[in-house]
Amino acid sequence: MRLLKVATCNLNQWAMDFDCNVKNIKESIASAKAAGAVIRLGPELEITGYGCEDHFLELDTVSHAWECLKDILLGGWTDGILCSIGMPIIKGSERYNCQVLCLNGKIIMIRPKMWLANDGNYRELRWFTAWKQKDLLMDFQLPIEISVALSQKSVPFGYGYIQFLDTAVAAEVCEELFTPIPPHTELALNGVEVFMNASGSHHQLRKLDLRLRAFIGATHTRGGVYMYSNHQGCDGGRLYYDGCSCVVVNGDVVAQGSQFSLTDVEVVVAQVDLDAVASLRGSISSFQEQASCKTIVPSVAVPYTLCQSFNLQMFLSSPLKIKYHSPEEEIAFGPGCWLWDYLRRSGASGFLLPLSGGADSSSVAAIVGCMCQLVVKEIANGDEQVKADAIRIGNYANGEFPTDSKEFAKRVFYTVYMGSENSSEATKMRAKALADEIGAWHLDVSIDGVVSALLSLFQTLTGKRPRYKVDGGSNAENLGLQNIQARIRMVLAFMLASLLPWVHNKAGFYLVLGSSNVDEGLRGYLTKYDCSSADINPIGSISKQDLRAFLKWAASHLGYLSLAEIEAAPPTAELEPIRSNYSQLDEVDMGMTYEELSVYGRLRKIFRCGPVSMFKNLCFKWGSNLTPSEVAEKVKHFFKYYSINRHKMTVLTPSYHAESYSPEDNRFDLRQFLYNARWPYQFSKIDQLVHDLNGDKIALGELSEQKKAADYGDGMGIVAAHSGDPSAGI
Repeated sequence: MRLLKVATCNLNQWAMDFDCNVKNIKESIASAKAAGAVIRLGPELEITGYGCEDHFLELDTVSHAWECLKDILLGGWTDGILCSIGMPIIKGSERYNCQVLCLNGKIIMIRPKMWLANDGNYRELRWFTAWKQKDLLMDFQLPIEISVALSQKSVPFGYGYIQFLDTAVAAEVCEELFTPIPPHTELALNGVEVFMNASGSHHQLRKLDLRLRAFIGATHTRGGVYMYSNHQGCDGGRLYYDGCSCVVVNGDVVAQGSQFSLTDVEVVVAQVDLDAVASLRGSISSFQEQASCKTIVPSVAVPYTLCQSFNLQMFLSSPLKIKYHSPEEEIAFGPGCWLWDYLRRSGASGFLLPLSGGADSSSVAAIVGCMCQLVVKEIANGDEQVKADAIRIGNYANGEFPTDSKEFAKRVFYTVYMGSENSSEATKMRAKALADEIGAWHLDVSIDGVVSALLSLFQTLTGKRPRYKVDGGSNAENLGLQNIQARIRMVLAFMLASLLPWVHNKAGFYLVLGSSNVDEGLRGYLTKYDCSSADINPIGSISKQDLRAFLKWAASHLGYLSLAEIEAAPPTAELEPIRSNYSQLDEVDMGMTYEELSVYGRLRKIFRCGPVSMFKNLCFKWGSNLTPSEVAEKVKHFFKYYSINRHKMTVLTPSYHAESYSPEDNRFDLRQFLYNARWPYQFSKIDQLVHDLNGDKIALGELSEQKKAADYGDGMGIVAAHSGDPSAGI
């Protein structure tokens, strides 16, 4: 037997905080060595943090990374253990995303990333060059300061593997695993038995299974030990890196780290038998045949032994049942951990949330409550860093620290119900009940006085006073009155966030939390610069359907019983007067259901459908219940309001990324924000398809003119949309 003990880790790094990052790296190496591991794998770009973005273009960033690596190597941290450490490196004129393989205070090899992640949230080609020389290892001259300090002039640089006396080890960096022909395929044929994948992979709902299946598939048919390391936490942006570092042997997961955690360093250790890898490969005839005619991959020979022979002091790791969280748990724990990182690193002393008593703001409140529960739990488990952060943020003294989540919430979470004459007693009571269950410091304020003052000012300026539609007013008046309420709430929220710490004799400021969901953003069902405008939003990329399921789960699993009643209530903005024959409802305002919005969103983004393709797909999907004409009207209605309101995405509050059809304009969903909202060419194509399917006798030109008059007879067009919104939203 060739027994090998390996260690991988989740690290909560912070982009550009080199002190924090090096501290975590050293702690992970120390834990790995203490466990007896001889290989330690860290996440991608762990020295700098993955999310540095354009800071990678600065020479300082690369220089500081070398200085930190020198500190690690000279400090004896790599003595007796092979460490794979991620950092940016400049070679010649190019900048590469590299894994630096170190042992006994020396750099053994530098492995640049060959296939860069450049879609979705990833922009690696903006900062790095892909390594393209697959057939040789080049000689890389180390920076002079590093060379002198290590007494090492150069190091092999490029694609290859390390050949030890008793096994072969290679790096495969993040995205490379998911390419059509991943490097581990030919590396396995060259005899590599241990693969080290350093990653910077972010959380997305229901995504973990895809990742784990890739690790399992990499070793199931060709054998091998696959090590995976990832970042975990918010490193300064919209993404939450969801850890789940693991070790897979011959298709079986034998060690798995947490997906969500407040802990800065988590080390996952596994003991494996490399003879099991050799045995599996030897039993597969096709593997033997392909290995006999393989393409030779360059290697670096290291006269060093990693494995132990048979002994009863080392117990082999057995296959585990993979741990998956339900989507409801993901919504609770992912954004909850992200909020904690943001709070402790921002210098803020708490959160302030406009709590309306509706599903969205109540979901945000429940997530903050979950965060408080996680903090108290980690302190009870002995996490000194979480304890120190909680003492500082909660303003504890005399050796006190949080032991009760409700008491802690009272110190860091502030909610305010900003009611108007259009608000119901039911939402007011739900907001208060939920705040009490969580332990938040709750305020109840009426905004009617401020609204009245603004309307009086408007009347003084213009001689007119707008009325709601139910009272005989026009669409413009109705919209303006809703927007006044919504925007006053934003101003009041930020005023309270800046001044309440002074009222409470606390230092710092409160972060304002937003609570618009991904479907409202996609449809534009929100007022520009209302309570959706905040410092950060933990649910901005989560669908209404998922949030309602989360509310049901949280009512029982988090102990916030009032959420069940909140979930059961029909969604309403409460921006128009309630009458015996009229009550404002979101789905009626939008002209579509939240379920339909999720379908539109997925077709638009995930399946890359324009109006015509969406119409064709929905004819199949909805054809048993709707005629082609009805499907066409729904598709046109969606694209009309999506395009009219797209400008709102340019000022969308930074939101936790959780959903693959997010319309977030900053980096994930890059599109214009000024559209011809009539879509004349595309809609005429849909009309033609409907005509062909239905044998419609109406001339297409006449049909188009009728539709145009119906849609735009009220003067709502591209320019008009920027002065307001056809459906305001809370």
